[in-house]
Order: sequence, then structure tokens, then C-alpha cells
Amino acid sequence: MPSSQGSNRKSRVVVIGAGIGGLTAGALLARRGYQVLVLDQALVPGGCASTFKRRGFTFDVGATQVAGLEPGGIHKRIFDELEVDLPAAMPCDPACAVVLPGETEAINVWRDPQKWKEERMRQFPGSEPFWQLLTTLFDASWKFQARDPVLPPRSLWDLWQLASSVRPDTLITLPFTFMTVGDALRVYGLYENQRLRTFLDLQLKLYSQVDADNTALLYAATALGVSTEPQGLFHLKGSMQVLSDRLVEALEKYGGKLLMRHTVEQIGISGNKATSVTIRSSKTAEVWTELADEVVANVTVQNLVKLLGAKAPLGYKNRVEKLPPASGAFVIYLGVDQSAIPAGCPPHLQFLYDYEGEIGENNSLFVSVSHPGDGRAPQGKATIIASSFTDAQMWWQGSKEDYDKLKQQYTEEAIARLSQYFYLKPETIIHQETATPRTFAYYTGRDQGVVGGIGQRVPTFGPFGFATRTPIKHLWLVGDSTHPGEGTAGVSYSALTAVRQIEVSS
Repeated sequence: MPSSQGSNRKSRVVVIGAGIGGLTAGALLARRGYQVLVLDQALVPGGCASTFKRRGFTFDVGATQVAGLEPGGIHKRIFDELEVDLPAAMPCDPACAVVLPGETEAINVWRDPQKWKEERMRQFPGSEPFWQLLTTLFDASWKFQARDPVLPPRSLWDLWQLASSVRPDTLITLPFTFMTVGDALRVYGLYENQRLRTFLDLQLKLYSQVDADNTALLYAATALGVSTEPQGLFHLKGSMQVLSDRLVEALEKYGGKLLMRHTVEQIGISGNKATSVTIRSSKTAEVWTELADEVVANVTVQNLVKLLGAKAPLGYKNRVEKLPPASGAFVIYLGVDQSAIPAGCPPHLQFLYDYEGEIGENNSLFVSVSHPGDGRAPQGKATIIASSFTDAQMWWQGSKEDYDKLKQQYTEEAIARLSQYFYLKPETIIHQETATPRTFAYYTGRDQGVVGGIGQRVPTFGPFGFATRTPIKHLWLVGDSTHPGEGTAGVSYSALTAVRQIEVSS
């Protein structure tokens, strides 16, 4: 059990959850002199950005791409402060190859901005004014984000940080604050362009968890613009686990402590202040209370309400309960012979199989493919990870027999769909494994196994979203409930925001 290290140290911080957001917050706080204890119920750190190994293959659990490694990017900034090396990575080019129903030629989201412009002009003639609007909004929003605003503000200090980040070019975005992508398509007379709207629906579902009609336009501008230079998406060498391993290295380098297989069962509240956490060891079943000056929760907002129990503020609890259901994921992990991969296969693909069906439930698949030498497969072999959004709630209904039947049905459908592009036969599939929302709930502890955070609708994005500063003093929320949709970069922004807030409030 960790103990105090003396009065010469800053406040004691307990971090719940060793996902990228929790590890980033913990490492930065330890670097800045705080006593830090990070707890997680899983076997390995990383949360939805962790990995597992089977028969020589290394599979990324969920996240497969990383943004923010470029100079000035959030991971680069954080790793520079922590004085640890960034993981080796390869740029994703194209960032994604999108294949629409009945088509064989992919829409390639190229890393080079000019090349991507030429691609979309060819694929979606007449749409360039819409894309130019997105570029204008992205440029303004990105400069604004680089000045570290606090959104949404919940104190005078937060408000000052927000106001200090505003520049004349930021004001360009204000008229678009309440618009969706669907609204912008209507303005430009493009809403009836089925190919364009479907392409946007597919891409936005990955980033914002909702389609073009529901995604806030300002959020979409950032999400759709981040895959091109000078930003860009990256594929880590080795696996996504390298990112969390480096953060653990930094945490421990500065005196912080990580305890895996330790579950936080309750957050102690006294006088509207977070004062402690109740911890259970999965190894020994020992239960104890750990005092804390600050508690950082790297959990879903639904999990946070459960951890607070009767102490959850009523207004906060009601807001969480009224949120539209979050998505789950069905994922199939394949270890295959290299002969199963077509020549010139991009590292990331997205398929939609039927215009009439919804995005998800195996009608669309986001696929990540390993490349020779990237550390994910033995020589002459490769990994294929294919995921589809799914209704998380339906996986918890009925008997175990019902669940097993549904899982088998989804597995067979996914293999059949993937076989339209990959050469998948019994002789080429070496390992096969699937995960459902129930799997994610078991291994990550996320309520109902939901993934990707809160949908970035107008009422829940940026200035209207959930804050890192909760209604309870000294309790902070980080992760994809506060900065969803941008993967490890987004949760790292939320961690940095909470760390800055803790420093001024300690």
C-alpha cells in the first residue's frame, strides 16, 4: 500500500484508470512533483489502446492510429516535458481508404493536402467550396486549440484561459457554432449527394461517433483535417502498447506508482470534496481506503456516476442518464498468412456494404492491417483487425446461449464481408478471435463496454461538453467523455487540461 513521501512533496493524487488519459495525467503530475498513485483493474495498462498477444501475433485492442506525434502535436509536447522518447512510428498515407457499396476503387484520404484536394475533387465534383469551409474552420480551430483553452469553462481561471486563447481569427468560427455537417451540406446544395454524404457519415462515425446530420461542424472540421500534413495520423511500430509503456516509464521515473489488478470501488466525498478512494486488490481481495488530495478519474462519465453512488450531484447524474446511448464495438482479430493480404493494401480501410443499411452492425467495417516489419506479426504473417459499431445494449440481453449465437452470427458475417477483399480461407487464417461490448466491459471496466466516448453533437461538443472540472471539488474527469473522438490525442489534451487545473487549485 503506498504511503506518504514527506511534507516536501506536493499533494497526493490518486488516478483511477491506466488508459492513455490517466497515465498522461499521472506522469505529468509526477513530473511536476506530486505524489501519484495510478490504479487499474486490468492486467496491462493502456485501456482501449492496449494490446494482447496470441501465437506470435500482437493485436491492438481498439485504437490503431495515433495523432499528435508531429512537432507541436500533443504527444510530442507531453513527451518532451516528460523527457522520454516518442515511440517510433510510420505516417499513415493514405490515412484511410474508403470503399463505398458496389465500388472497387477506394477514396483515399491522402496525407499530402494537395493530393487529398485533387482526390476529393475527382471523387466529389462540385464539393470544393464545402471542403474549403472545413479547411478555414480547421485552421482557426487548430490555432485556438494550440493555445490550450479550457472547454467548457467551469471556474474564473478556466474562463480566463479560454478568453486568453481567443484571437481575431477565432471569431471566424463563431457563426458556425450551432451548425452540423448536414447543415453545411445543405448550404452548399450538396446534401443530396449520396456518395459524399455517405463518405462523411463513415469518417465522422469513427471520430465523432455520430453521422453528418448530427456531428457539430466545428468538431468535424478538426476531425477531418487532422489526417493531413503538417499534422497527420501515425501507425506505431511494435504496437499501441508502446505508447502506454513510455508513459508508465515516465510515471515511475518521477516517483509515481502504478498498481494493476486493483479496482476502485468508490470515491469518498466529504463536504462536496473528493477525499479518498476505496480500493480492492484482485490478487488478494484486500479492501482499503486511500486518502487523496486530488482524484483524477480516467473513466466514462457513466462509470464516474456509479463510483460516486449517492454522492453524485443530482443535476450531473440526470445529465448523464439523458445522454443518447453510446456505441459498442464488435471486433474480429485475425492472424493470417501474408498471402491473405492484397498487394498494395493500405494500413487502414473502411468499407460500407449496403447504402440501405446503417453504419455499423457489420454493414460497415473499419480495418487495420499490419505491414511487414511493424512488429505485429511473425515474418511472412500479418494481422487484420476489423471493427464495427454496434448497439452495446443488445449484447447484454437474453441468455448466454443467445449471446453465443449472436457472437457467432456476427463473426460469420464479418468473415464473409472481409473475404470480399482479403483472401481468407482456412489455410490462410492462423488465429481468429472476437470481442463484443461484453468483452470490452470485462477487460476495460467501461460501463456496458461502450467505446469512443460521447457523440459530438452540438449539445455535447467543445463548449457544451463534459468538463474535466467536475461539480465536486478536487475530482477531475479525463478521457474520452471530456475530449472524445480524437483517440489518444484527445484524451491527452484532457489530461493536460486537468493537470493545469490541479496546479492552480492545489
